[in-house]
Amino acid sequence: MAHAETNETQQATRQFIKRAMRLPMLELEHERELARLWKEERDERAMHELTSAHLRLVVSIAAKFRNYGLPMSDLVQEGNIGLMQAAERFDPAREVRFSTYAGWWIRSSIQDYVLRNWSIVRTGTTAAQKSLFFNMRRLRARINDIGAGMTHESRQYVARELGVRMEDVESMEGRLEANDRSLNATIADGANEGTVTEWQDLLVDERDLPDEEVSDRLDGMRRHNWIASALQKLNERELTIIRARRLNEDLVTLESLGHQLGISKERVRQIEHEALGKLKGALMECTGGDPRRVGLI
Repeated sequence: MAHAETNETQQATRQFIKRAMRLPMLELEHERELARLWKEERDERAMHELTSAHLRLVVSIAAKFRNYGLPMSDLVQEGNIGLMQAAERFDPAREVRFSTYAGWWIRSSIQDYVLRNWSIVRTGTTAAQKSLFFNMRRLRARINDIGAGMTHESRQYVARELGVRMEDVESMEGRLEANDRSLNATIADGANEGTVTEWQDLLVDERDLPDEEVSDRLDGMRRHNWIASALQKLNERELTIIRARRLNEDLVTLESLGHQLGISKERVRQIEHEALGKLKGALMECTGGDPRRVGLI
């Protein structure tokens, strides 16, 4: 999560912005020469001059994301990272201004930061979710859809404009309207009893209880031993058929087994039936007369 800005950081950010705005802009030819020196000769002074001249672009783009409640200093720093990435990848031979190329990298870096820090819950992991996160409010304002909830027509409009599913719109709508809640938030005061109820006290743990985990593990080991013992009653051909037909995730056809064993598929079916009879008898001895407890038959 992003840290809260102090007076010192706010002052430092304002000073940085003032310096960035005073730096001179670059002429086209000089910009290309700086980019060439950095790309071909790794001239760090050229790279520094190139990026410094575009710090105002970082500030301009960062300012557009201030309404997400994150510190301006952090937004600027993330934008600077994007600016460095742009300088590393920029090709002056493409006849494109560096500001045009760098803008995408700066914006992308800031957007990633916003998505990581806007909430303690991960937001916008897919392209559709990212598009909705950064554009839903703007599109709602365009059609004057204000208030806590969206209308069905508004959801259809947003989905159509952004090319996403209605389900994605509904999911992001709920996410944007929800607030982070601390698990330690007090929801009931039990001062009379000397206790305080917190939100986490009412969360249900859906995992198995320790005794259930131990019981399931022991049952699994018991079933494994029963099956291993019963399979020893089969001959090699019966064992091959049972493994292929009952113990594999991908079912092997009778015809395929017939080709493999050099017999007809009807004979394979007969052998399978006989083998299952043997297994049932062996498992009845192991399980006290209920072979269904194993799940094989």
